[in-house]
Amino acid sequence: MGIIQRQSIAGFIYTIIGVVLGFLTTGLLMPRIFQPEEIGLLRVLISYGSVLSTIAVLGFSFVSVKMFPVFRDEKTKHHGFFGLSLLVGFFGFLLVSFGYILLQDIILEKGVEKSSMFSQYFYSIVPLTFFLTLYTIVDTYFRALYQAVIGILYKELIQRILILIVFIMYYLGWLRFSTNVYLYLIAFSLPALFMLIALFIKGDYRFIPDFKFLNKPLLKEIGHVGLYGIFSSFAAILVLNVDILMLNQMEGLGQTGIYTITFFFGTLVLIPSRSMAKISSIIISDAFKRNDLAEVNTIYKKSSINLGIVGMLILIGLWGNIENIFILIGDEYRAGYWVVILIGAANLFDMLSGISSQIFFNSKYYTTSAYLSFAFMLLLIVTNLIFIPLYGIMGAALASLISKFAFNLFKYLFLWKNLNFQPFTWKTLMLMIIGLSTVFLIQFLPELPNYLIDIMVRSSLITLFFGMAVYFFRLSEDLNEWLERVLGRIRTRKP
Repeated sequence: MGIIQRQSIAGFIYTIIGVVLGFLTTGLLMPRIFQPEEIGLLRVLISYGSVLSTIAVLGFSFVSVKMFPVFRDEKTKHHGFFGLSLLVGFFGFLLVSFGYILLQDIILEKGVEKSSMFSQYFYSIVPLTFFLTLYTIVDTYFRALYQAVIGILYKELIQRILILIVFIMYYLGWLRFSTNVYLYLIAFSLPALFMLIALFIKGDYRFIPDFKFLNKPLLKEIGHVGLYGIFSSFAAILVLNVDILMLNQMEGLGQTGIYTITFFFGTLVLIPSRSMAKISSIIISDAFKRNDLAEVNTIYKKSSINLGIVGMLILIGLWGNIENIFILIGDEYRAGYWVVILIGAANLFDMLSGISSQIFFNSKYYTTSAYLSFAFMLLLIVTNLIFIPLYGIMGAALASLISKFAFNLFKYLFLWKNLNFQPFTWKTLMLMIIGLSTVFLIQFLPELPNYLIDIMVRSSLITLFFGMAVYFFRLSEDLNEWLERVLGRIRTRKP
């Protein structure tokens, strides 16, 4: 757990700073300087780029996590594994770009009436896809080298700073909207170049794969893992973007823009898991290679309760401040009231599941993981088709809640049955009781005249009550040890 703890702390710090910057851009600036249709356009462009770049990697990000321990050898620069990743990624990029352009008429035909702005920037998605593909390749390679924090730094921090600068320039009237769009896409692209430069400086790479090392049995295994990786990664990224793409087609850019802003607040619940998921993947892969199931189970249990505590605190913080959120972003976004709550609750299921997805894929059941991810994607599409026509953007959020609950429930039952891994205890139930009790009690606090003071008071009381209860019942050994260590240092510094 040493590597996970050290890098999780650093990654969490960068992530929190990134969240603050993201709040400034998505939570404050975007609703004030853009129309909902313009916000929808920016989100749809990124969604297309994310989906296409994930396909372009051809499952090799999963190959990197699962099979890099076989290649690990500093003397040979890991047998040119990075060069092999680039080769696969470049071929995949050419493939998806050709397919995307070939399907132009189909993509634009249904959404052109409601989303006419999108057609103006159709081709800008191709270079965006290239850089997002490159970022995925380099970031995964750094993760394989136990240096996941670098990717978090550039993605969560530097990228958000660049976006904030672009939006401020637009707000000041220095940019036209079209220029803002292109600079926004460049801000998403630059982290790939920064990561590549960082790798060049590190020097732990080779551009030319060691083809002698790539014997037929190894290539066959790479192909097998990569094939299932394609299904898993495609399903995973589509799950994150399918609601946006379907809303754009069915409701138009305006409703997509409202959903984008309110969806952002719900995703705050999931933010703390990003660094742990990236860091733990390689650790778990190595543990499975050693057949050290005890270590995997320990990480699973600790990740479930620790992420669950943080996720619950964020969710009840959002719930307690829901009226203040709409004061901040404007009443025109109030249609997304339940989007915040439902998406937050859906993401809490992910937090309570801990690193189950990483365990699933790195175990011998990784083929089942691919099928499960694909089934999750189909379930999400079906539920969106059912609920969006009925409830609009709330229907999209409801579809996410139902699908994520079913997905995480199946993962939990499967790992329990096949690996005897059980992350939940009485502490999980106590966490639910504490969270709901905190939400219930905060409702009795009268609304203060100034919403900023109201946010500070409510958030402080929520954190104090929830934190004291979590500490008293010792729900997390790690959190209690950390807090006691901090308090101990404070006491020793007193004169």
